[in-house]
Amino acid sequence: MRYDLAIVGSGGAAFAAAIAARRRGLATVMVERATLGGTCVNTGCVPSKALLAAAEARQVAVDRRFPGITTGAGPVDVAALMGAKRDLVEALRAEKYVDVAVAYGFRIVRGTARFVGDAEAPALEVASADGGAGGETVRVEAAHYVVATGSTPSAPPIDGLADAGYLTSTTAMELDELPASMVVIGGGAVGLEQAQLFARLGVEVTIVEVLDRLAPSEEPEISRALAGILADDGIEVVTGAAITSVRRDGRREGGGYRVIVDAGGETLRLSAEQLLAATGRRPVTDRLGLDAVGVKTDEAGAVVVDEYLRSANPRIWAAGDVTGDPQFVYVAAAHGALVVDNAFEGAGRTVDYTHLPRVTFTSPAVAAVGLTDAQAARQGLDCESRVLPLEYLPRAIVNRDTRGLVKLVAERGTGRLRGVHLLAEGAGDVILAGVYAIRSGMTVADIADTWSPYLTTAEALKLAAQTFTRDVTKLSCCAT
Repeated sequence: MRYDLAIVGSGGAAFAAAIAARRRGLATVMVERATLGGTCVNTGCVPSKALLAAAEARQVAVDRRFPGITTGAGPVDVAALMGAKRDLVEALRAEKYVDVAVAYGFRIVRGTARFVGDAEAPALEVASADGGAGGETVRVEAAHYVVATGSTPSAPPIDGLADAGYLTSTTAMELDELPASMVVIGGGAVGLEQAQLFARLGVEVTIVEVLDRLAPSEEPEISRALAGILADDGIEVVTGAAITSVRRDGRREGGGYRVIVDAGGETLRLSAEQLLAATGRRPVTDRLGLDAVGVKTDEAGAVVVDEYLRSANPRIWAAGDVTGDPQFVYVAAAHGALVVDNAFEGAGRTVDYTHLPRVTFTSPAVAAVGLTDAQAARQGLDCESRVLPLEYLPRAIVNRDTRGLVKLVAERGTGRLRGVHLLAEGAGDVILAGVYAIRSGMTVADIADTWSPYLTTAEALKLAAQTFTRDVTKLSCCAT
């Protein structure tokens, strides 16, 4: 059968494209070689945040910050914890993916897709899920194709790492028992979340980051404060350090790892029961046969696309992580809808990342939108910034946890807001106000003079904006 649209992959980008296509009445088919739903629901956002919430609940039980309240936490039942996580994933997969496909009426073909034909007449050859051994091979032809195959965890080329084996962010969330100790390679978003998750479940954790600070894409003030927070959780952090070799530790019963680290010329020898590589993800484009149909990929394996997400072949598009663009499910969803508009309507739509938010779900969380100080300078903008420690935020004071800060970056003279950066409980919710402010072109004066509910984390934005013109540390709690 010939379709209007054929989609390879079944994650956020793929479903957004399929839904947009079916709303136009287009004949649509989706090809998936593994579990329906892609990374987010199966191995990414949903399971990781579910486990982080569980670890946070345990941390609250052992954190006796309020006088007169005595709490405690017993051992973690890992089997029950992981079982509940799997049940949640399966329920959401059924509700948000399987049932949606039925509701919109697009076909799902199970199997491994590969482009065949040539640039003028591309098609998909789909081998059945058992690899085609004795199974059916289906040929799919379409007016347009979308490559939405996502990304997969990658690991650095460290001597001995591949032979020793290691956990990824995916496999770490499938452990059937907790290790006594763990070394986490990488101090970016995934590494930080996973490190704090396991530390709060009782694992002794060490983070090794090759750059000179944690969360290197965030503001330096946030990196410094976050390092202190992780130390409070008992996490050891080694920055500016390169792992030179990894070996299995034959001295440990049941195995383990010996990790050699070059920390600015000093050699550190770490040992741990488990090793987690959290150094990023790479696009999944291998074995798709893209060369045969004139689709180019870059050195990282990402599909090379123009500003409209069209590949070098005008009938083949790409969406989501596979493009090398920011790896967020909401970006993938935006890509999927955009591709359909451009392919079938000639809409000429592009993606604007100016007000794209990001969240790292540590506790407290890191959230940001817009430019950092350094990025503003590189763009030639004359900006100034202000940092408000949370010790001046009434909500943090009454919560008895003032760790964190908010930093605003604004143009000098006009006061136009260019960046919002938070390290705070609920930062992922508060950052939406920053998205709206930057998108609408608000100034710090606008924010300083806008109503904000008292005793909320969101009030930190208003207080930080006020620091551009006054000393908020000398105001009374309720003064505006």
